[in-house]
Amino acid sequence: MPQGSFTDRLGALVEPVLAGAGFELYDLERAGQVLRVAVDRPGGIDLDAVGEASRLVSSVLDAHDDALGPLAAGRYVLEVTSPGVERRLRTPDHFRRFVGTTVAVKTAPGAPGPRRLEGVLEAADDDGIVVDGRHLSHAEVARARTTFDWSSPSPGGRPRQAQVGP
Repeated sequence: MPQGSFTDRLGALVEPVLAGAGFELYDLERAGQVLRVAVDRPGGIDLDAVGEASRLVSSVLDAHDDALGPLAAGRYVLEVTSPGVERRLRTPDHFRRFVGTTVAVKTAPGAPGPRRLEGVLEAADDDGIVVDGRHLSHAEVARARTTFDWSSPSPGGRPRQAQVGP
């Protein structure tokens, strides 16, 4: 059984199962008795895919309830979803993936400069990010998400993700 927090242990168990079905485990969060699992796959995700991913995650929870501890063995609410159009950015990999896109960031209390900023995510690594020339360590980021430009429809009539470059 993997070591670490509940979400680390569960992530280590569900990630290979989801990957085997063509899904990417985008994010995993425990908030009280709610377990939120965000999954994605190339080409995006629909309700049928969310249902399939939910069954896979549920089966892992059922199979490993004793090893995962009280949340898995007790009552909990499992929420399986797509990461959404405006995706939450929490890990260095999330930030690296969206370099070149517009992001909204709220800094942690005590971080220098304004608490809220929106701009192009210019760079990201294991140490931090650069948004519109402002360097922030990951510890200085309280929340971050990609932004979606709802005013600029794509050729199919849908709004498009705000991006920089080709």
